[in-house]
Amino acid sequence: MGKLGGFLQIKRHGIVYRDPNERVRDYQEFVLERTNEELREQGARCMECGVPFCHNGCPLGNLIPDWNDLIYRDRWREAIVQLHATNNFPDFTGRLCPAPCEAACVLEIREGEAVTIKQIELAIIDRAFREGWVKPEPPRHETGQSVAVVGSGPAGMAAAQQLRRAGHAVTLFERDEAAGGLVRFGVPDFKIEKRVVQRRVEQLLAEGIELQCGVDVGVDITVAELRERFGAVVLATGSRVPRDLPVAGRELGGIHFAMDYLYGRNRYVARTEGPEPSAPQPQHEPITAAGKHVVVIGGGDTGADCVGNSLREGAASIVQLELLPEPPERRPDDRTPWPEWPLKFRLSYAMEEAKRAGVGEQDYSITTTSLSGDEHGNVAALHIAHAELAPPFAPVAGTDRELPAQLVLLAMGFLHPEQELLDQLGVEKDQRGNVKALAPYTTSVEGVFAAGDARRGQSLIVWAINEGRQCARMVDRYLAGRRNGQAKLAQVEDEGLAGHADADEGSEGPPRHASPGVQAQELR
Repeated sequence: MGKLGGFLQIKRHGIVYRDPNERVRDYQEFVLERTNEELREQGARCMECGVPFCHNGCPLGNLIPDWNDLIYRDRWREAIVQLHATNNFPDFTGRLCPAPCEAACVLEIREGEAVTIKQIELAIIDRAFREGWVKPEPPRHETGQSVAVVGSGPAGMAAAQQLRRAGHAVTLFERDEAAGGLVRFGVPDFKIEKRVVQRRVEQLLAEGIELQCGVDVGVDITVAELRERFGAVVLATGSRVPRDLPVAGRELGGIHFAMDYLYGRNRYVARTEGPEPSAPQPQHEPITAAGKHVVVIGGGDTGADCVGNSLREGAASIVQLELLPEPPERRPDDRTPWPEWPLKFRLSYAMEEAKRAGVGEQDYSITTTSLSGDEHGNVAALHIAHAELAPPFAPVAGTDRELPAQLVLLAMGFLHPEQELLDQLGVEKDQRGNVKALAPYTTSVEGVFAAGDARRGQSLIVWAINEGRQCARMVDRYLAGRRNGQAKLAQVEDEGLAGHADADEGSEGPPRHASPGVQAQELR
């Protein structure tokens, strides 16, 4: 596996980025690809480690050592077969996944030495598209069964593709004007250009999936109509209810949820640079950061994307606030030992850009106490204080200060899926308001299934794709039972075959795949 002793002889070379001063002037992707020879060397570092803990770190169960070795041996076309065996959209994950597989790499026992799995994954799929190796895979037979998938984010797209390839007639419903969910509307083009999403949408269409954009299920089509038309329904609506900021002054103008701002910016780029949406864009009052003092509350990826967009709009200043304490520079072994995901400081791409431009600041352990406005009823200042280090993170007396703020973006995460459709369907919910699965991916209502953030809560894109794939297995079994005249599928004798049954309790734990490995198949 790889080059014998390669991890001792070859230095790790990570992902290459465009210069921050250059990339802030456009909306093009800022990740650059290394040469084939450089990638072969990085693949050669993948050692014969015996137990590949990278599998444990990857919710998809990607066959990482296999395709690392194939790249080292310059067998790219075989590598994409291995990659697609477990991941429908490596072009999404290779750009957007934080790479927990690298955190779990055996070489990461020496921090910073992991195999560059993510950059190799992205290089494989991008070359596969350039070479024309990625083609539609319509089913060889039709089952006569139909499925509605509600929500076209990564979970919905993966479920729809797997079900269609199994021979079912699939209709993918999307409330917005184009498919892709938050990958399309929440993540900026400079992280993933929307041509990347659109080419996957076109693949779904070529495989025979019917896509209906601009259709709000429960409003434009009733639940009764949905149940009458389709033998099964998959809920993949995501977790879209944002966490609010309950402080004095919240009602002032200029305070917005992060996704409202990001949706507007992505729609702006779609109008100016494409691709064209499938349905007309909705008309909204634009939210702009141009020339304003911007405060982003929330230190995660969504907050970083707000910073990156604000900078490209020409904000006067950008401050990003995080309630939690600043993480340590290196992995704290007493809290997140290898191979767990390390809780350590990572400077986001966006804050790097903002600091380089001289307009960015990032502060930790900060709580917002109130907001004050101007004579027009718009926000003018944010009143903050240092937060205590433990919940409930109360303000520390005597640390109050004020920040100028003409635009405040709330990026504090999401609570649960929107409840209206769930209530119309009558599905049981858990204590957090997510869809409750009585058996893996199987709701309390016969024929209704759930996958992705709508089921497990806000999570990573790799979890979304894996959930879509595994949910499709459960739907396929249910439809097979209906076709054979059997009773409804209420329980699964071997829950392990349905995917990561044990992981329903949280984000930990590897998926339990039924397949013993990739079967020999014809290279297309």
